[in-house]
Order: sequence, then C-alpha cells, then structure tokens
Amino acid sequence: MSFRAYLDNVEAKTGKSADELKAIAIDKGLADTSGLAPGVKATAIVGWLKSDFGLGHGHAMSIVAYIKGKRS
Repeated sequence: MSFRAYLDNVEAKTGKSADELKAIAIDKGLADTSGLAPGVKATAIVGWLKSDFGLGHGHAMSIVAYIKGKRS
C-alpha cells in the first residue's frame, strides 16, 4: 500500500485529512509546525489516534510520518 493510500484510508475512517489531524496534534501540544513537539515520542501520537479515532497502528504511524514531514 502506498503512503498516499494510507492517508486516504485514514481520512475515510476519521473524516479528517492528514493536515487536519496534524493541526489537532499541534493544538494538543503533541506536534509543532516542524514535526513532533520536543520530548514527544511517536507512541504518544499513536496512542491518541488509536483511542480518539480508532486507527490501527499502521495508519496511526502514517500520520506520525506525515507530521514529521513525509509527503510521498
């Protein structure tokens, strides 16, 4: 599955785009405009996405990668 397919599936499941999820992560203090917030580990974001949006580990990790700057 391509990275784009992961992001499309996340949006289909959550109703939120990767950009919207990144903005929510920023609001929660988990990320900033350049990536993960200082001291925040990927597991914190994965846990949040799993509990609040019901994402599986792979789809949650695709959002972590997106937050860190991956685009393809």
